[in-house]
Amino acid sequence: MNTLYRPELLYSDGRLMSNGELLVSETGKILEISEKTNDSSTRVVDLPGKALLPGFVNAHSHSFQRLIRGKSESRLASGSDFWSWRGTMYHAANRLDPQDVYDVARMAFLEMVLTGTTTVGEFHYLHNAPDGKPYEDPNLLAKQVLAAARSVGICIVLLRTAYLRSGFNLPRDSGQIRFFESRSAFLENMDALIQEFRNVFEVSFGVAPHSVRAVPLSDLKEIVGWNRALNLPLHMHISEQVAENAACVREYGLAPVALLNRERILDANFTGVHAIHIDPNEIDMLAEANATICACPTTERNLGDGIFPADCVLNAGIRVALGSDSQAQIEPLEDARQLDYHLRLQRQKRTILDQIAAKPLATTLFECATIHGARSLGLHCGELKPGANADFFTVDLSDPSIAGNSADDLLSILVFSLNRSAVHDVVVNGRIILQDRRHPLHDEIVARYQEVHHKVWRTERLL
Repeated sequence: MNTLYRPELLYSDGRLMSNGELLVSETGKILEISEKTNDSSTRVVDLPGKALLPGFVNAHSHSFQRLIRGKSESRLASGSDFWSWRGTMYHAANRLDPQDVYDVARMAFLEMVLTGTTTVGEFHYLHNAPDGKPYEDPNLLAKQVLAAARSVGICIVLLRTAYLRSGFNLPRDSGQIRFFESRSAFLENMDALIQEFRNVFEVSFGVAPHSVRAVPLSDLKEIVGWNRALNLPLHMHISEQVAENAACVREYGLAPVALLNRERILDANFTGVHAIHIDPNEIDMLAEANATICACPTTERNLGDGIFPADCVLNAGIRVALGSDSQAQIEPLEDARQLDYHLRLQRQKRTILDQIAAKPLATTLFECATIHGARSLGLHCGELKPGANADFFTVDLSDPSIAGNSADDLLSILVFSLNRSAVHDVVVNGRIILQDRRHPLHDEIVARYQEVHHKVWRTERLL
């Protein structure tokens, strides 16, 4: 039976409509958005005092890093930069068995759902056993992450990651032994996963060469060629660190984006993650290729990576998606607003991005958290329109974080002030997975996660 949702306010085409209706098919697709009618042929769900909006799309996640939240906020524990921070990350990664990977992923995905996120792009590079050897099923850990997403109810695009080396002229880092595969093993394992899950609607795939640092150019070209035959999303870390760019110049004579452009790897399926240290010529290259950039502002400021040049990127017409990345905080609209807030600090002026797009600033930022993420992952979601997946969330209009609103100003209030306490219901593919802020597996997921946390950190002193 079809279901008709009747919220007080309904987001559609960049505005909030009073007394609108959303008709959803029994297969989880949006059939119609309209003004209020008296159709009695469907099941009706009245949502008084609530607004209904498209679910957020988290385009870049490392779910296992949820375990290191708060553990690296000291120079004594994790040093002073990205490169030393990795030691804390490796510590956690190398102490997880397959069950732990499942339990930690469920915790991360549950927290995403509680913020209104309905889709996650999981950049997955934890492949091997702790001794560096493949499991009997080399996709075991990937399947644990997929199982975690399906348990929570979130839609997942597994961006299976190729990680072939530690870097140019560097020996293999012992902290990365769970990441490494050969190119042939990566492609074989990728193909096996796609075949096994090809009929599972809420699961899809993308290919993710980790970075130019971790995948030599000859291997990268082979992987990209293989991927283009399948037309899957291609995600890759680019220009997160100045040292990363310098190493690429030493090896190839070009910075990462320029190298990828020369090799014709940039295209409409390409998403570059971070892209902080890119110059105007590289921005033009990404724009000409119709590529997407996934910014991760919370992680980027947490690691001291730098400030994403959102104004230059958006001014070039490049789509910007968002990701929670290291899970230091999972708040999609916090990431959205920081695209502008970081520039305000840098330029010592307000509302920088408001001067670029023809749309209101709140609309621009909201689309980064929704439509652009969906485009990055190759999915038909992130917006409420006929034919799209019925992925959405509701907010309580009387929640203290957004109280005092109207249809005209609610979107701006949401983008700049929403607290997750306002998120009440979450629907994925037409199925309710969060109702009145309660997930049916909440207590179990949290309890299991706490057990893993204790196991991994019981011998560590929090600094």
